[in-house]
Amino acid sequence: MDRHDVQDLSERIDVLLDEVQRRADPKLAGQVEELVRAVLTLHGAGLEQLLGLLDEQQVRQLAGDDLVAGLLLLHDLHPDDVATRIQHALDSVRPYLGSHAGGIDYLGLDDDGVVHLRLQGSCDGCPGSTATVRLTVENAVLDAAPEAIAVDVEGMVKDKQSLLTIEPFRPHRDGWHQLDLAPPPGQVQHLTVGGLDVMVANLAGALFAYRNTCPACSSGLHHGRLDGDQLTCPRCTAQYDVRLAGRAVVGAPLEALPLLPEGSGWKVAIPGVQPA
Repeated sequence: MDRHDVQDLSERIDVLLDEVQRRADPKLAGQVEELVRAVLTLHGAGLEQLLGLLDEQQVRQLAGDDLVAGLLLLHDLHPDDVATRIQHALDSVRPYLGSHAGGIDYLGLDDDGVVHLRLQGSCDGCPGSTATVRLTVENAVLDAAPEAIAVDVEGMVKDKQSLLTIEPFRPHRDGWHQLDLAPPPGQVQHLTVGGLDVMVANLAGALFAYRNTCPACSSGLHHGRLDGDQLTCPRCTAQYDVRLAGRAVVGAPLEALPLLPEGSGWKVAIPGVQPA
């Protein structure tokens, strides 16, 4: 059972509890809720006692597993507080913030469960679309802090929706696709995801995903020359910095695609496309 299976099971429990509340008499519904709380309390107490038998390194090793981390968060037993978890999440998405790399600040989690962030400057210079940046930040924050219900990002281009609505313990997965990636260091892997031509470059063990299209000539880039961090288009010889959000030496940058770890594999965001 992986983390997604657990999320599906949690949603099923919520649906069943709602059915009980609607259909059962109030006394029976109250007893069912009391039963669920008692089971959760029992499991939480047992998990806390188990953690007490482990040293800090062992606890952190367990917390590195997505499924276990979710259970620790559910019972408020995770070794990192919410600020630390969100900071780590923001570090993971900085490569996709373009000119804002390093320039996103965590302002806090308010009493209403809203995470407040600030992008330095405006988002007009980002190589990715506003929707892509929003999707990346939303998923990273939700995975790190399921107690949050929304994300408010200052400094992002205004559109019809300024709040990123998040349901606790229910990650919004639209547009995210799971991948099995194995490009050797210094090489590029070519694949099609959600109908989109994608390339993934391995820079000394760090993976970066982009739309497999040269902005200068519209040709595929997967046959280009990767020299260190620099990728050269095989057709027009335009050059792009793969590590630095696909910035071009001259002209428009590559379109970066958010690529985040997912258990033992990876997930990539394809804006506007439902997951396979």
